Amino acid sequence: MVRLPLTPAEVERGQRLGALLRRARGQRTMLETALEARISPETLRKIESGRVATPAFPTIAAIAEVLGLSLDAVWAEISPRETDGAAQGSGRAARDRIAS
Repeated sequence: MVRLPLTPAEVERGQRLGALLRRARGQRTMLETALEARISPETLRKIESGRVATPAFPTIAAIAEVLGLSLDAVWAEISPRETDGAAQGSGRAARDRIAS
């Protein structure tokens, strides 16, 4: 299977996700957080650094749960800042698809 290159928007979203997770982790160690989320510390390191810009949904859900973040809060933080109503509506529809 050929993996398509990430778009600039996907790269930026991955960077925002990584920053959010680092902030939410606070003083907790990366090792402690990763083990509680049942992922490898290297996976968490790659997500936090933005090297894995599009991690699997179950991975993000597990990390969010450990850090006490709602998936709605994660989505709101990493979604592009949209200004017009039509774009916001499509963002809500995408978020609803991800949540289900």
